[in-house]
Parts: sequence; structure tokens; C-alpha cells
Amino acid sequence: MTSIWSDRLCPAIDASHRDQVEFLAALVRKPTENPPGDCAAHGAMTADLLQGMGFDVVRHPVSARIVAANGLISTTNIIARRRFGAGPVIALNGHGDVVPPGEGWSVDPYGAVIRDGKMFGRGVAFSKGDIATYAFALKALEPFAADLKGTVELHITYDEESGGLTGPGWLLDRSLTRPDFVISAGSTYNVVVALNGCLHLEIRVEGQSAHAARPGLGADALEAATKLLNALYSLRDGYRLICSDIDGIDHPTLVVGLISGGITTNVVPDVVTMRVDRRIIPEEDVAKVESELVAVIDAALEGLDGIDVNIRRVLLARPLTPMPGQEKLVAVLQRQAREVLGFDIPVNGVPFFTDARFYAAAGIPTVLYGAGPRDLFDARGHAADEHLVLNDLRAATKIVALTLADLLSS
Repeated sequence: MTSIWSDRLCPAIDASHRDQVEFLAALVRKPTENPPGDCAAHGAMTADLLQGMGFDVVRHPVSARIVAANGLISTTNIIARRRFGAGPVIALNGHGDVVPPGEGWSVDPYGAVIRDGKMFGRGVAFSKGDIATYAFALKALEPFAADLKGTVELHITYDEESGGLTGPGWLLDRSLTRPDFVISAGSTYNVVVALNGCLHLEIRVEGQSAHAARPGLGADALEAATKLLNALYSLRDGYRLICSDIDGIDHPTLVVGLISGGITTNVVPDVVTMRVDRRIIPEEDVAKVESELVAVIDAALEGLDGIDVNIRRVLLARPLTPMPGQEKLVAVLQRQAREVLGFDIPVNGVPFFTDARFYAAAGIPTVLYGAGPRDLFDARGHAADEHLVLNDLRAATKIVALTLADLLSS
């Protein structure tokens, strides 16, 4: 059956490759930086493009109140469906928001420049390339609709870079979708079945200001924060001994990513605020990780005169752990990748977190697969000159289309 579907679908994907590249370029050229997270206009454009391809598109704008509560300006979630009759529902999830481009680009980060067989641009690999992959994989099935049974949904959301609560989390909480399987944004050369989780804490160390000529009259929040930093970095050193059994995931990590505080040079600092990023491997208990980290923070500052501490959870993303039902998706994706690429692709975990975790938390078998290199960092995601090899886009589109055909014709 694989060879029959390959003969049907792969030539059609080759024939539409130029249109697919133009589709991807349109997605890249319209900025969707998050922060600030003002992406409703991009959602409207993407919905129009998908409607032009013949899909049944439903737009789900998120209320201003919810958007603001999550630190965004505007967002519209998109579900594009193609129903082939009674059968399983397979969702393909990609996000359209991107991190700001930063400095050091050799090309316009929103120019969708093509050079040496690669398209360059912010978000081209994370994950606008996946949106293009999924849309054109589904389009390739259209001439063979009579042979298929089930439904394919494209889920396009715009808050993955800030946690996903107004994207997949919002769609699932409102029962706007309930797929049987999910393929989420990933790479051409591996199938991902596990992700790290992530805890972000904001720590506010409060002291008392005083003139720098009489510092003893105050309580130095920066001095206290220094004790806290030493405690956190000492804790981090021990994480190297906590090893994951999942290929691709090493050990927990901790980074103090933001620090701010003080009033001016000749004043004892009254407040120092920092944000901590703690990555959680799939084997760890999330509640225990948070309680232990809070205990270390409290202990580091205990007994310091005039010092108070307030801790606020900013984000808690639970790990994606291997789960029943994934094996069906994995088997088909590996089989079709062997058909297209001519070699076996591995199954592994990755040390970051994505929107895929929301579907898994809802009990839906979920894996990551899409357009990208063997090592996702090779695409320079979140760095200057992010790019996507266009032949990887073509191959991933064929593999996803063949996978859908296999699952919907079984």
C-alpha cells in the first residue's frame, strides 16, 4: 500500500512545491513577534490563504481580557478541517508566533530570502515551515478523498513562545477540538515522543533603601540576592547527577535569565527581581520540583534582617512523557520516512517544551514531526539567520501526506 500511495502523492507534492515555498514566504514576511504578541492580523492572513486552498476554516479569536491576562495583545486561533467521512480525527499543530529577530542577521529576517537551497527568516523553521508542511500535505490528499475515511485538522495558534495557554490550551479547554491523534511541529529526521517541562519563577527580594553614606540604615536587597544566586547555582550543580533515561534528554537545568533592581548608584538597593528557568525532565515529579526550589529560595534568605521575599509562578509547562498510542504514529511515520528518505529515522526526546504537551495532557497520543534538520538547533532557531532547507520541507510534506493516507485508509 505504501508504494501505491507514494506513486499517487509524491508527484503531486513535487508539482506544488513552488506554490508551497511562496505560501511559506508569505507566512515569514508578515512579522509575528511574541513578545509583544500582536498576531491576530497574521491569523487572518493565514486563514484566508487556507480558505483559498479549499479548506473549511474556522477562526477562533481570543477575548481581549484573556489575551491581556497572558501578556499578549491579540491572537486568533485557526482550525482548518477536511472531512473524509467517519473515521479517526488527526490534528496537525503548528504555531505562527516567533521570538524577536535580534541582531546579527546577514539578510532581512522578514525577507524570506532563498540562498543555497535554504529559506532564511525568523520563524521559517520554528514553526512556520511546519504550517506549510501540514497544509500542503493535506492538500495532496484531496484528489483521493474517496479512498479515505476520517478527518484532518490543522491547528494554527500564536502563543507557543509564551506558554500556549491561549492557543492549544484554550482550544482544548473549550472543547473546540478533540482529535484522536496529534502530530505537532518537529523535524524531518526524527520523531519526538518526549519533551522537558519548564517552571518559571519570579523572585522579588525586598529590602530597605538608605543613603550610600550610611548603608547600615538600610537592608541591601542586592546583597541578599547575591546569597540567593549562590544557593541557586549550587543547587544547579547537583542537577547533573539526575539523568534521564530518554535519548536526547540529559538532566535538569536551571538558569537565572533576568535580574533587575536598585534605584541609583548612591542608594542601597531596596528591591531586586529575578526570573528563574528550571527545566524538568520527564521522570521528575513537577510538584516536588517546585516545592524543593521554593524551599531553597526561602532557606537562602532566612534570618537576613530587613529582607523579605515573594515568589510568583510565571509558567508551569509539564513534560511530555512517552504514552500509550504514540507507537501507532511512530510506526507509520518511521515507515513513510524510510520510503521517502531511504533510511530509518530515530525516536527520541528533546530538552525544550512545546505546545504538544497540551494534547498529551488531555490524553491524546501526540508526537512531534515536521520540517527541519537532524538537530533542531542546526536551523538556528531563536538565533540570527534562522533557516529551513527547502528539500527538507519537501521531504517532510511527503512523509506527513503518506502518514495521513496510511492512517485514514487503514
